[in-house]
Amino acid sequence: MKKLIGIFTFLIAFIIFLVSCTKDDVKPVVADVYPDTLYNFVSPEFFPTFSQPANNPLTKRGFELGRMLFYDPILSSDSTIACASCHNPAYSFADNKKYSIGVNAAVGDMQSMALINLAWQKKFFWNGRAGSLEEQALGPINNPIEMHETSANVVKKLMASSVYPKWFRSAFGTDQITPELIARAIAQFERLLISNGSKFDRYPAIQTQVFTDVLELEGFQVFFNERGQCFHCHGGGGTFLAHNLDTIFRVNGLLNDVEITGKGLYFVTSLPQDEGKFKVPTLRNIELTGPFMHDGRFNTLEEVVEFYSSGLKQNRNLDINFTKNQERLDQYGGLGLTTREKQALVKFMKTFTDTSYTHNPLFKNPFH
Repeated sequence: MKKLIGIFTFLIAFIIFLVSCTKDDVKPVVADVYPDTLYNFVSPEFFPTFSQPANNPLTKRGFELGRMLFYDPILSSDSTIACASCHNPAYSFADNKKYSIGVNAAVGDMQSMALINLAWQKKFFWNGRAGSLEEQALGPINNPIEMHETSANVVKKLMASSVYPKWFRSAFGTDQITPELIARAIAQFERLLISNGSKFDRYPAIQTQVFTDVLELEGFQVFFNERGQCFHCHGGGGTFLAHNLDTIFRVNGLLNDVEITGKGLYFVTSLPQDEGKFKVPTLRNIELTGPFMHDGRFNTLEEVVEFYSSGLKQNRNLDINFTKNQERLDQYGGLGLTTREKQALVKFMKTFTDTSYTHNPLFKNPFH
């Protein structure tokens, strides 16, 4: 009996000790590997191996948390702007405006890039200033003309929420929210924004089998030969024939010598040869992601093709794929495509459209 009383007394004392401990006594530990994996994600056929950082493995709860944060305007200073405000799924996670509108109706100076197949890219933003999805995720929050907020204040708002601390604990093992964990969650959602359901994707081994219109086939041929030269920047192999596998920066003739000064990749490298170089965007769902170019200057694909045919501005860093045929460049102001070739290119690029991507229920707004 004395032994039982002793055990009981010990248990009571231990319980009192646990109750007396406050939350601050225990420092949360955020593990780099979590047991709650979404699934063993396998890349689509003809895609490279799915890429994710070791310290941010894709998990079901992390993905769901990232989706919530992506659509929640709480990330902005006045709770009016969400990531999805400028990256609308209806437009393939791009914006249909020339320049997106931020807090207090502030207007940016860059067209919002489409978010597609980001897991295989290495640089983000038009000038490549972010080296990972995690780094990219916090950029708009702290940008004064986008969300006009600070990471620290977003943490305070999320901590005060009745929902988010529980979600962070579920996803990352702690309810102590940090900017790093916010970025990890958003990056997990964006990493799974994968498109491979276009008409062009149906026959990855023999691409020409997919075409049902003679103009599509002709456009394919122009795209992948020296008449169109599109493949030099928009190549990559397999299903990435319509998408950049890696990150490429080019000077494509939009700007003259004065206009390229200090612009583009130069912002990151400070190298004179990088002035005017901007990230080459994916052509996946290009039909849905206009306006086009980093400054949104073209409203239609026809305008884009005409620019490459006759509207190039020559400058000191113009890409060699244009300058290698200087005679044609001087004569036509570009590639000098025929009317038929231009029509065919537009028709071909529309085979990159993947409406299953824009309607994927996995990516929909969780608040609707």
